[in-house]
Order: sequence, then structure tokens, then C-alpha cells
Amino acid sequence: MSKAVLNTAPRKIERNPLLDHLLDMNNLVNDAALARVLEVAPPVISKIRNNRMPVGASLRIRIMRKLGTTLETLDKLAPEAA
Repeated sequence: MSKAVLNTAPRKIERNPLLDHLLDMNNLVNDAALARVLEVAPPVISKIRNNRMPVGASLRIRIMRKLGTTLETLDKLAPEAA
């Protein structure tokens, strides 16, 4: 009979310069709050944080409109993939 071992270590949160900047500048507590403000599903933010999805054009526009971030800031923190 095998015993399952649970990983009780705190989960490491990936650093993402753009998402961290948006959280800090808008006094948001976590990625779920950012997803609500941007009106996107939380998995979208999670995929961006874990580098499984780029920040697309429509999300860039949404960030600029809803949070007032400039295009220059977006380009600096999350350059578009070539």
C-alpha cells in the first residue's frame, strides 16, 4: 500500500514584469482581481504569467483603455513576439 505525499510547500508565483506592474500601479491584490478589471477569464492571466500565452493586440488595447497604461510601457514590459 503506497502513501500519497502531498506537496505542502508554498506555490512559487512566476514573475511577470507586465502583470506585476499592472497589479502594483492599480493597487490590485492578485491576478484574479486584474482579470476582473480587464474583463478576461482568470486562466488568460495565468497563461500570460506562466509564459504559455503572449499578450495579444486585443488585450493590449484593453489594458490601455481600462488601466491607462501607455503603449510605450506595454512594449517595454511585454515586447510583442516577432
